[in-house]
Amino acid sequence: MRTWRDVARYHLVMPWLVVGMPWAITAFSFVVNLIIFDLVPPGHHGVLTSQGVVQVASASHNYTGAVCIVYIFFIALGVSSIGRSLPFGLALGVSRRSFYAGTALLGGALALADGLALTALQAIEQATDGWGVRMHFFRVPYILDGPWYLTWLTSFVGLALLFIYGMWFGIVYRRWNLTGSAAFIAAQVCVVVAAVLIVAWSDAWSGVGHFFSGLTAAGLTGLLAGLAVLLLAGGQATIRRATV
Repeated sequence: MRTWRDVARYHLVMPWLVVGMPWAITAFSFVVNLIIFDLVPPGHHGVLTSQGVVQVASASHNYTGAVCIVYIFFIALGVSSIGRSLPFGLALGVSRRSFYAGTALLGGALALADGLALTALQAIEQATDGWGVRMHFFRVPYILDGPWYLTWLTSFVGLALLFIYGMWFGIVYRRWNLTGSAAFIAAQVCVVVAAVLIVAWSDAWSGVGHFFSGLTAAGLTGLLAGLAVLLLAGGQATIRRATV
């Protein structure tokens, strides 16, 4: 366990890159969106009254979706943590499994902290009526739109999932270079295509639609957590023979 902690600390040699970079980019995007929403009136739609008069009412929900920047950066962070740091870690005598576990520990800690930050910012956003301009930057319909504890849990699971996926991709690139990475992506595309064909041939689209339409945010979080565990196991199996 101490080795895992040391590996996690090793990745924080440049904390501004690991911790600060995603929030710096997010802050820049937030300021840009805030200026746009302040200068451009929010979307309007017409409302037909009982007297047949059309009135203009302001739209109450203006979602930017720009919070995805944090999640996308977690993929890049997972890739670089393995691809950039694995050779040096092994040169220091750390085993592949310990390096992988320590890196995953770092990803979990960052997902925990950033998930709490996103939850707090969403609470401020709701309390200020969308930062005073009805802008929903940290709020996402259905996924991040519930009570604070569910928002935190979903954020944590989503961030950890993407970090783990980035780690696995970084291991594949370190072991098989560009050819392996292309094959890795192609394999994922084949899995998706095969699943679509199976559903189409079995005429099960209605069942799939009912399943996802009835899935709550908590249920979706559980599915993502299960997927994260599978990806974690896949990366663990792949790193055993990773070359440097």
